[in-house]
Amino acid sequence: MRVQSYLFHEPFVLDGKEGDVQLVLCFGSKSALLQALAYTELHARYTNARIVFCSTSGEIIGSHVMDDSIVVIAINFERSPISAHITNVKSFDQDSFKAGRALAEQIGRNDDLKHVFVFSDGSLVNGSYLVEGINQVLPKTVSVTGGLAGDGDQFQSTLVGLDDDLGEGNVVAIGFYGDSIRINHSSKGGWEMFGPERMITRSSHNELFEISNESALDLYKRYLGTYADQLPGSALFFPLSLRLPGYEQPLVRTILSIDEQRKSMTFAGNMPEGAQVRFMRSNLDRIIQAASDAGQEIRDGSKSLTHQLALLVSCVGRRIVLANRVDEEVEAVRDALGPHTTIAGFYSYGEIAPINPNQHCELHNQTMTITTIAEVM
Repeated sequence: MRVQSYLFHEPFVLDGKEGDVQLVLCFGSKSALLQALAYTELHARYTNARIVFCSTSGEIIGSHVMDDSIVVIAINFERSPISAHITNVKSFDQDSFKAGRALAEQIGRNDDLKHVFVFSDGSLVNGSYLVEGINQVLPKTVSVTGGLAGDGDQFQSTLVGLDDDLGEGNVVAIGFYGDSIRINHSSKGGWEMFGPERMITRSSHNELFEISNESALDLYKRYLGTYADQLPGSALFFPLSLRLPGYEQPLVRTILSIDEQRKSMTFAGNMPEGAQVRFMRSNLDRIIQAASDAGQEIRDGSKSLTHQLALLVSCVGRRIVLANRVDEEVEAVRDALGPHTTIAGFYSYGEIAPINPNQHCELHNQTMTITTIAEVM
């Protein structure tokens, strides 16, 4: 397996041809992807590759976080087949569950399928329902990771594409096959929980109304104290822990907005009734340490693998909270994985990964999710 990584600002120009690359990943700001002739240039060089695009809330390459750039990763697999598929949520009347199921059916239940990486629109797609649809089709033995595209801190529209189909509402899945491919993944948050665990007693999709039969918004404000006056901006520093029935490990849910009239909070992921929640708060050192822990967990599980690719998907909320320390979480991953790993990725509107090994994937917020890809003889 051979991996090449490039960082581009304007102009976007590639020279020469390379026919043995099967997969090209292209992460960039929405404006950069729209302005650049990215597909034309990439297709001219990588003549036999499937080319995947994803807009971001920041591009990751090496140990750096960039803005208004394009990061290109070109991968040559020596002995592992791949496939790439695309669907659009608009084709299913905005039903993200049906879109996820249809995409998983395109990939199929091939016995050689080992892993699926998903790039999803981050504005029109409900990530929780998307992964539910995927999970309904794919067995637990097939791991699924990925992320939702970003749009900086604008939260207006995002872009995902496969080859010359770049647009809003797209979801792309890449399938990895065979006995030579090695995929490892880890997802960590680092947020500090406080207060008792309580049950969600009234919600609708991603809108939360009541916790333990009390107004969720009133309870949240009470716990925030003086920070309640800074809502909704301060909500990024105080996400909620969500523990689904049947799971020991919790997810993190980011608050997108509050509605004073409805006494509700809207999250970047579904908040099902019957699930347990706890309040969380930020600790910058712990958030950075969690990124290191995710990298170390992967390294401990793949000590014999070198020259692998690490795809990092971290939440835009983490970037906003970390501010000028954001490079530190990427540096922490690099230090954990070692010098032979090519690191690239993006800041997202949601991360996709299993909570535990051999379980279906879930939608995460406010996490650093790492997927490493390598080949063995």
